[in-house]
Amino acid sequence: MATLNVRGIRQRIGGLLALTLAIAGPAPAHAQSETGAVRGTVLDATASVGVAEAQVFVAGTAIGTLTDANGAYFLSGVPAGEQVVTVRLIGYRQTSKSVTVTAGGTVTLDFSVEQTALRREDLTVTGVAGEMPQVLPYTVDRAARGLAATSVMRAYPDFNTESYARIEENGFRSVDASPLSTFSIDVDRASYANVRRFIQAGERPPVDAVRIEEMINYFPYEWDSGRDFGPDTAAGGPDSAAGDHPFQLLTEVWDAPWKPEHRLVRIGLRAPSIDTEDLPPSNLVFLLDVSGSMSSPDKLPLLKKAFALLAEQLRPQDRVAIVVYAGAAGLVLPPTPGNRRARILSAVERLQAGGSTAGGAGIALAYEVAREHFVEDGNNRVVLATDGDFNVGASSDAEMVRLIEKERESGIFLTVLGFGTGNLKDSKMEQIADHGNGNFHYVDGLLEARKVLVEEMGGTLLTVAKDVKLQVEFNPARAAAYRLIGYENRLLADEDFNDDTKDAGELGAGHTVTALYEVVPAGLPVPRSVDPLRYQPTAEP
Repeated sequence: MATLNVRGIRQRIGGLLALTLAIAGPAPAHAQSETGAVRGTVLDATASVGVAEAQVFVAGTAIGTLTDANGAYFLSGVPAGEQVVTVRLIGYRQTSKSVTVTAGGTVTLDFSVEQTALRREDLTVTGVAGEMPQVLPYTVDRAARGLAATSVMRAYPDFNTESYARIEENGFRSVDASPLSTFSIDVDRASYANVRRFIQAGERPPVDAVRIEEMINYFPYEWDSGRDFGPDTAAGGPDSAAGDHPFQLLTEVWDAPWKPEHRLVRIGLRAPSIDTEDLPPSNLVFLLDVSGSMSSPDKLPLLKKAFALLAEQLRPQDRVAIVVYAGAAGLVLPPTPGNRRARILSAVERLQAGGSTAGGAGIALAYEVAREHFVEDGNNRVVLATDGDFNVGASSDAEMVRLIEKERESGIFLTVLGFGTGNLKDSKMEQIADHGNGNFHYVDGLLEARKVLVEEMGGTLLTVAKDVKLQVEFNPARAAAYRLIGYENRLLADEDFNDDTKDAGELGAGHTVTALYEVVPAGLPVPRSVDPLRYQPTAEP
């Protein structure tokens, strides 16, 4: 088995999975005179919501398209007669249906597709050199589907202003020289949803868009259901002293799949889940970007639908306010009880995109509103929804971070929801979420919105522990070297572990954290080791 390092994983994720989208080869010629059309909707079988960006094509032809943000599709120029229409999307079971097309007519054909785990046989591994191959055997008219902004971005790559922070991957560290590994936890999952967006569009993700720890932590993992939270855990067991540390901790060791002589160590941390009805009262201030860059269907229109999902979860004891910002910031909904959904949703539906982006002013106003209506022993949080394009007022990464750090001292947490393509400022949004004692999610469709704002509402909106750090000490008698996989921008100095003033990650209700180490057992050569030191004392044999 060839050695596969993390850089290889990061570079290959996009190229590898993008190739799975390749479908039929050259289409046979057919008569164009006798044709009709097929329209319909592709729905998720579980959530009953539209599935966006699914491939819909007519078997044996070059006719195909992608579903829009609502899961709708339209196929024109389909030859009359019996045809087979297929729906394909990573993460869903491929589904085909037969349909009879009449000349000059339009037939409706809806699909309900089931989610499925990605299988090894779904992957097609080939050498990739130079430019990416054409993934779709048909042309998608995105402008006709209302995705003009995306079309322009792809037709003119210079218009793509997305930004990502550079990742310098962790190398192996000698246990003799560095026995401690210290880092802040990371419960963000934005990277996975963002990478999925690139893959489903048939594009290779930027290398720095792939944060390994967020890819790993996106998925749930099995935990020992016999382990309980709280002080009743049996003394001496794996969760003893749980009254002081109310988390589950799990460690496992396997052979590293890419290098069997090395060990892969998993460290897991889980906080208890809290039912929605048991959450403390919430003081939520939604800060919504309504600048001109938010006009495309995958931004403000998708944001409105996502907000409607969250509104269904609000309770009478919750209070919701809405602040918007474009050229300036303003309060469009004062704090309102959560059961007044009609009023809340009406304020959202009236929003229109336009103008520049005064993000700094919007953040300042949102925190001011949150402070004025602060709930003691409650959940006080600002939820920022944007594509991250701040260009008026405080806009540099450093300015935004300093502004957020100042505001977090008020005890108000921050959640950042990223939307859209073309000018996504991933690096800025991740930083302000981290420094605002919050979390960062990327919403690429309504299903992801449901996952973040409904299924994982407790973890998204309620923090149960702040500034959580992990420190691992390696035994030189058993390990020669190690490397932490991912968490490159979460590394801390060893002395930071005992410094309570040092900012670290927040853990929400029901959140799980998984960290992986590749460990070189004692006695094996250390990859990329340094030459022996000349002047350091050596142990007596």
